Amino acid sequence: MSMAVVQPGLLSLLQDGGRFGQQRIGLTTGGPLDPEAFALCNRLLGNDPNATLLEVSFGGLVLQANVDTCLCVTGAELPLRINGDDKPLWRVHAVKAGDEIALDFATSGCRSYIGVSEGFSVAPQFGSTSTVTREKIGGLHGDKLQPGDLLPCRAVHNSTLRYLPENCIPQYSRDITLRVIPGYQQAHFSHLQQRRFFSSQYQVSDRCDRMGYRLEGAAIECDIEGILSEGICFGAIQIPADGQPIVLLNDRQTIGGYPKIGSALSLDVARLAQLTPGARVSFEAVTPYGAHNALHLAEYRLRRQPLPEYRE
Repeated sequence: MSMAVVQPGLLSLLQDGGRFGQQRIGLTTGGPLDPEAFALCNRLLGNDPNATLLEVSFGGLVLQANVDTCLCVTGAELPLRINGDDKPLWRVHAVKAGDEIALDFATSGCRSYIGVSEGFSVAPQFGSTSTVTREKIGGLHGDKLQPGDLLPCRAVHNSTLRYLPENCIPQYSRDITLRVIPGYQQAHFSHLQQRRFFSSQYQVSDRCDRMGYRLEGAAIECDIEGILSEGICFGAIQIPADGQPIVLLNDRQTIGGYPKIGSALSLDVARLAQLTPGARVSFEAVTPYGAHNALHLAEYRLRRQPLPEYRE
């Protein structure tokens, strides 16, 4: 009982909620780049919140079902077809053995999540199924999907079909603002450099992956060229020698020695990870209290998101 990979797309990775508590041995977090789309996919399917889904970057995925189940696709806007028929995103669909599921290339955003009822049945490594290709752990074989791979899943015949109302579907803009919590190294950036950082607009470069997004724009100077390597948090904004900010994501290294002007709010980093090269990014400061407030409100809204049922 499985989904067979006919065409893997540009970058398709099995992910659960992430690998936590392992940084002490050098293993990074992994997990979904867009936790909101990931969580809603599992909620629509009635899955455990940590159930394993497939993160598809940019699209181009084709699967063949070898089992009767239900599936859902959330995240970036892209065409979904089942047996050649167009189907809406953010909605659960019943599929039968022999059906072909195809995701074309994204037109807005770039990260999508495809899940099945009860999630994909993959053995965890170091407490998680999340794939981190640099570390060669997680997923089926520690790497992106390949043609011919089989994604194990259970047969489900009587699943509830739900959808996310259109007015609740996230919109992925190409012009975003990242809220930044200042870090203890901020004092090493002069007032002029801090003002330049928070008043400038940057572009997403083509040097972006699951480790981090390198931005291009006004160069920022720091009065220290390097520091002893130390632990790095999710969303940390490093300023290397060329002054171009790098926002670190899920597959970041666990330690590093570049100075950091602050850390971006995780809610906004999820939107950053949906951007493609050429998109625009600005920064604004937020207090730790404001950041906590925003996180609590977002979690509250997510839990209370209406998911009506429907019949095909």
